[in-house]
Amino acid sequence: MNQTIRSILSERVHLEMPVDRMRDDDDLYAAGLSSLVTVHILLAVEDEFGIEIPDEMLTRQLFQSIGNLSRTIAELVPAEAMEGASGVA
Repeated sequence: MNQTIRSILSERVHLEMPVDRMRDDDDLYAAGLSSLVTVHILLAVEDEFGIEIPDEMLTRQLFQSIGNLSRTIAELVPAEAMEGASGVA
């Protein structure tokens, strides 16, 4: 799942550090993520994983790191859907 999130970020976001060199807990805001871009990430994540992230989960902390996004998605996506999105059969 983290690789899928990295792909979304690299396709839609220009950060100060290449996404493939970032650790899962690196601060995306410190790397240049803006609140406007989080909307694009939100839409891409919801589309990719077939989920809707509830409004109460839409916090700055959610988009703080790849790990935070991954954990939140894991809470919302059934196991079968995660296997399909990650390319694992």
